Amino acid sequence: MGTYRIASIGGDGVGPEVIAAARTVLDAVATRDGFAFDWLDVVAGGAAIDAYGAAFRSEDLDAVAACDAVLLGA
Repeated sequence: MGTYRIASIGGDGVGPEVIAAARTVLDAVATRDGFAFDWLDVVAGGAAIDAYGAAFRSEDLDAVAACDAVLLGA
């Protein structure tokens, strides 16, 4: 079936924990059904402000736009 590029954006608060659990489930389904995910981890929100001085960088928006889907833990 192929490989799908998915942007994974954990956000703040419990978002990273929720995203980690969701990715575990999605990877299990992909393995069972014969396809794969290529995950792109994107830092956003408070963590991005601390790291980059902006909640979401334009280069991250460009990278996310090139993905097949987004998994957001807002």
